[in-house]
Amino acid sequence: MNKILTFVAAVAIALPAVAQTATQAEVLDAARNANDYFMAKYADPTEPTNVKKIRPSSLWTRAVYYEGLMALYGIDPKNEYIDYTDRWAAFHKWTPRDGTSTRDADNQCCSQTYLDRFVMTGDSAMMRPTMENIRGQMAETKLGYWTWIDAIQMAMPVYAQMYKITGDKAYIDHAMDMYRWSRNECGGGLFNEADGLWWRDADFDPPYKEPNGEDCYWSRGNGWIVVAMARMLDLLPEDEKHRKEYETMLVSMCKALKPLQREDGFWNVSLHDPSNYGGKELSGTAMFIYGMAYGVNHGLLDAAEFSPVIYKAWNAMVKDCLHPNGFLGYVQGTGKEPKEAQPVTYDREPDFDDFGLGAFLMAGSEITKMK
Repeated sequence: MNKILTFVAAVAIALPAVAQTATQAEVLDAARNANDYFMAKYADPTEPTNVKKIRPSSLWTRAVYYEGLMALYGIDPKNEYIDYTDRWAAFHKWTPRDGTSTRDADNQCCSQTYLDRFVMTGDSAMMRPTMENIRGQMAETKLGYWTWIDAIQMAMPVYAQMYKITGDKAYIDHAMDMYRWSRNECGGGLFNEADGLWWRDADFDPPYKEPNGEDCYWSRGNGWIVVAMARMLDLLPEDEKHRKEYETMLVSMCKALKPLQREDGFWNVSLHDPSNYGGKELSGTAMFIYGMAYGVNHGLLDAAEFSPVIYKAWNAMVKDCLHPNGFLGYVQGTGKEPKEAQPVTYDREPDFDDFGLGAFLMAGSEITKMK
């Protein structure tokens, strides 16, 4: 690890120190600006996406945006956010992408927002298709569905939501069984306890190496896990038997990520090899500080240690990524590793411009709760 940190320091971009504070109003203004741009650009939330092919707007990239929008609503309760969400969800009949028989975690991500709305309204139509989908999956003996770490964020919180709604512990027990399979068994286990980080999928387990000889830890992939841990902890009661495992994972990952932060406040897309497409990147950075802010706000992480990290990253994103009109630059497009969708720049629009915004909104919403 010392070799890695020395290399990070050697190649980090030397920039003037970024302010390590931000007021709640400043954070909210930035989040609103980015979201207003998106809602104006996609005034009809039911329209499908068209990136190489037509996809319904219930796909995972858009579902992550709605996670962020619901987080923003939590600190900025505007009816227009709910109207926009409900138009989208009702169009898709409150049903996972590809129907209730899907087992693809990406297809299940939209259910997180459907269930949020059920909790707000009590309208069973918003929950019923998700319940059918998840109970159908639980009835199977197969656990090995989450073969890529993104899936843990896409689907695992749905199980926690169903547990919270119904009180049926079978949901959360099944989610833990699937999570442990991914962590400990898939490809020999996707989590490397020694480094406190995750390989994105079995393709990147050793002997796969980055150009500098280190393991490949993709920034956004690890970001998905950080988000999932915070989401699970936010949904589970204090006495839930699995809670400690999620707490331990969130804390260990945040501590592993802290020394890897670049001098400019961002994290590289390759966490242990800054020479492999190194540079500013928003999506992983936003996910990391969302989890760190959650940890600080809930007493899991020391505020004096992590607040400067969080504010440095947030202010860097606002300064270097957020265009005056609300467009977010430096978002790596979809993929699975550092080389995807390069180059990542201030002006380049990613193939999907929704999931990065979702992460930005989640981060900003959690940061406004910091003391």
